[in-house]
Order: sequence, then C-alpha cells, then structure tokens
Amino acid sequence: MKRLFVFVPTIFLVLFLLNSFVLKEKDRGEKTTQGTKSIKDQGTGDKSLIDPSAKDSEFRPNGNKTVLASSVLKSNDDGLTWQDISEGLPAIEQPVNFFAGESDLYLNVKNEMYRSKSNLVTPVWEKVNVPDPQSASIAFNRSGIMAFNYKGQIYQKTSATQTWLPIHTNFSKHSMRTVFETSDGTLFLGFDHGLYKSTDKGKNWKQVQNEGWVMNIVESEGVLVATGQKGIMRSTDNGEHWQWVISEGGVGIAIERIEGGFAAISFNTETQSRRVRISLDSGKTWQPIDEGLRPTLFLSSIKQVGKYLVLGHPDGIFRTSDRGKTWKSVHSGLDVPTDKNVFKFVPSWNRQVDEPGNVFKIFVSGNAMYAVVVSAGC
Repeated sequence: MKRLFVFVPTIFLVLFLLNSFVLKEKDRGEKTTQGTKSIKDQGTGDKSLIDPSAKDSEFRPNGNKTVLASSVLKSNDDGLTWQDISEGLPAIEQPVNFFAGESDLYLNVKNEMYRSKSNLVTPVWEKVNVPDPQSASIAFNRSGIMAFNYKGQIYQKTSATQTWLPIHTNFSKHSMRTVFETSDGTLFLGFDHGLYKSTDKGKNWKQVQNEGWVMNIVESEGVLVATGQKGIMRSTDNGEHWQWVISEGGVGIAIERIEGGFAAISFNTETQSRRVRISLDSGKTWQPIDEGLRPTLFLSSIKQVGKYLVLGHPDGIFRTSDRGKTWKSVHSGLDVPTDKNVFKFVPSWNRQVDEPGNVFKIFVSGNAMYAVVVSAGC
C-alpha cells in the first residue's frame, strides 16, 4: 500500500505538468492565429501584409543580418554593388511606391509623398504637398512632372512655385492607372476599363482600346508597347490600333525600352510563372531570356543601364551583359525568416509556400539604379 500511495501522486503530477504545457502551447497558437486573422482583415489590398507587431518590421535574410523592410538601395556601378539610402525616411510598411525621373525621385509611403534630387550622392528626403498623397502616382512626361490618382484626377507641377495645379479637368473617369505622353505630345490615359487618347493636349479624348486595364506604356522609334490585362500589346500608328504580341492567358507585368528594342515581363498561366522576354524587331517577335533563372510568380521589373539588363527576382537582384544567356547574382534575396516573431506575411492568394514575401523592384535615373523593397506579387 505504501508503494501504491507514493506511485499514484507521481502519475497525477506528471499528468498535471503535461496538461499545463499543452494548454500553454494551445494558447500561444490561438494568439498567433488570431493575430494573423486581424492583419488579413485590415484589407489593404496588398498581396502580403506585414504584422505591425513585428519590431520595426524587420527580418533577417540568410539568417546573418537585419534588413529593414523600408530598404531603398542605390547603385552607381551598373548594378554591381548596392548601398542602402533609406536614412531619413520613416519606418515603412507595404505597400510603397517609388518613382524615378531624370532629376527627381519620389517615394510614397504611409500616405505621404517624399522627394529628393537624384543627383545627390545620398538622397535628402523632404515631404512634398502632393494632392491626395494616399493614392498619388507620379509620371515624368515630356511636358513636365504629373501626379495622378485612382479617382482620375491629374495635376501638373509648376516649376516656378512648386505647386500642383489640376489639368484635364474636362475628362474624369475612375480607376486611372497611367498617364503617358509620346514624343509628339499625344496623351494617353490608361484605366481599368481601357485606354484613351488625346492629340490636342487633352481638349478631346477618344477610347482606342477596351480590352481591360492598361498599366504602363513605352515608346521607341514610333512604336508604342504597353502592359495590359491580356499581356503585352503593340501599336505602330500612334496608338490608334493595338494588337497583342504576348498573350499567354495572363497579364502584362512590366515593359521597358532597351538598346535596340524592348524588354517585357508577363504572366504565363500554363507554367504558372512570370517570363522575361526581349524584342529586337520593334516588338514584333519576342525571345525568352530567363532560362538561367529559377521560375517564379514574382519577377518584379527589368531595367537597362549601360550594357547590362538588371532584374528584380525573389532570389535577389540579377544582371546580364549578354541579353540573358548568363545571369549573375549581384544582391541576395529577401528570404522568409524562420523566426515568426520578427516578420510575418499573410498570403492573400495562392502563392508558393517557399517564395519570399518581398522582392526588389528596379528603377533607373540617369546612370544610377535604385532597388526598392515591395511586396511580392505587385
């Protein structure tokens, strides 16, 4: 009896300790789940959301150093090396928008617009009074710098007073995506429902495309190429008519002028990946140049500086000097950390589980390149 008396309490003690441990783990898991749900319910429209409880929104790529999600990098040697120029900016949570012109840089973050001269060794960021900064985008056009928003309002910056005055007020439609001006002064406005054109400085407008949204337009030697809802489209008659030159079931992601032609990123629904292509015959035919890169849903951008093409990829920043025959990694990627208390993402669509939540988007201003951390999928 003595031995039984001692043995029974021991069992109860073990069971009690195990039960306490399970309850603590369950409680911890419930808190994590609830926290994740609350972030998702914020509904910012971004492809991935940052947990605001994560300290300084930071994470540790490759497990060896801390990088802020607000990083803005600059390269002065054709993308070979990169320096962080984020100093002076507030702590950033996605989404952010960056705009690079020949002489000015703009960064839209936390419903505020910041500006710096692009010729400075280290940018000096100052807050600027752009109308409706919450949704404002910047367009660098032939007739000057323009700000526009999703509501369809367009403003132009005056060089004398540095103020923003409304323009094209006679034509207002919702869901504006882009404002583009050609070398001869023709204006294009891209919307969720199509593309509009004006040849008389905005006095009159006509719709020239109605097959979904149009996002970005570039021009080279009289040929216009644009990203659209069905892929990449092209016009040879100053935007009067358009034809799809890349259409693989997915959308157009990026379009850029390069030496001798164009570079484009588009989504292929069959491979479920974004593809990179170039055209050296004015956009008629396109050749893939991404064979040496890991297939991914989240290629963000491609730019040319000097003889190099530079690409933003989830695995990092890559560049090529032979038009994609070989690619060299010049900056590491933004890996998903193992410490969930540091940086958390909530995927809002069917993203591959091994993909990072962020990717670098590339910009060019003069001979300098900029890489800005944006949410993957944007």
